Amino acid sequence: MSASANLSTTKKMVEQLRCELDIKRLKVSQAATDLKQFCLQNAQQDPLLMGIHPNTNPFRPAKPCLLL
Repeated sequence: MSASANLSTTKKMVEQLRCELDIKRLKVSQAATDLKQFCLQNAQQDPLLMGIHPNTNPFRPAKPCLLL
């Protein structure tokens, strides 16, 4: 790798690190607590937890036609 390519790569890395410096960080314990609270607050609207009402289920089996 040439010196100019190495310098260019290093400049890009420093620029990226400067951008990441301003990112607000959360502790993992706080993020986990927030995620748990969000899940508990929205559990009633989650179809994976509560199931889908049979009348509104788009994947229910089709009924056979009675006219035939």
